[in-house]
Amino acid sequence: MSLRVFQSLWAMGGLPYRGETPWSTAEQIDKIVEGGFDGVDIAWTPILPSEEAIAAAQARGVAWGATCFPNGEGDDFEEVIARFVAMGDEGPLYINLQPNLKVFTIEEGAPELRRCLRIVEEAGFEAVVETHRDRMTTDLRFTLQLMDAVPEMRMNGDLSHFVVGQEFAWPVGEDDHALIRRVLERCDMFHGRVASREQVQIPISWDYHRPWLDLFLGWWEIGFRAWRERSEPGAELYFVPELGPPMWYAITGPDGEEMSDRWQEALMLKEHVRAIWERLEHESAVALGR
Repeated sequence: MSLRVFQSLWAMGGLPYRGETPWSTAEQIDKIVEGGFDGVDIAWTPILPSEEAIAAAQARGVAWGATCFPNGEGDDFEEVIARFVAMGDEGPLYINLQPNLKVFTIEEGAPELRRCLRIVEEAGFEAVVETHRDRMTTDLRFTLQLMDAVPEMRMNGDLSHFVVGQEFAWPVGEDDHALIRRVLERCDMFHGRVASREQVQIPISWDYHRPWLDLFLGWWEIGFRAWRERSEPGAELYFVPELGPPMWYAITGPDGEEMSDRWQEALMLKEHVRAIWERLEHESAVALGR
């Protein structure tokens, strides 16, 4: 089994830091490769250069995964997945779903999740459902009920949304830790972003935020351990740093400039999670007497 750290293409928007000319899509892919990432996560959406990014990744032989936003019965989700199938070996390694159908009840939401999972499974891809605000999984407790109703659903844990969405107290109480652990036990993928109770994305390079970074590193380690315990040899766990641009997530000053270097912090997250993985690999080797 192995950990593969992909970088989010959406998180490359507006880079580099502090007023330099933004990188083109092709340059973003090149930077991801140069930065030591194992691949790229590409959001399939009309507001981003999705097809251009896929072509750039394919031309460079870069592995990629797709994030999709199904809207409910009658959308074009099945056609999108068919396009991925037609790419053959150059297609995505996984399909990450952000269900963009707003529902009030589990009875409304569960059939839509099953529809999407069925489409992806029949196409031969692995699917995960992301925890995310402004999506069906916006609320922690509602998401846990969806997980109970659709036991075959595997999760992509973007825990930042739950921390700020539920406005967890500090220090985080055991009851809230227990709820997060229930999500971690179902995660086959993780999106990496560190939140506080007021802000969905805080600069991890600031010492002031170290307690929140340590909280997330601890949660990711729990999730990694749970995944390793249930996974078969040869399985791959995906982790995607996803530090969003201004107007979405990044904190800016009065001049509109970001207050930390998002690219450098993505590289930091990559090294943090690889260090967790290497420690778990070492523990496993020691336990087996290697």
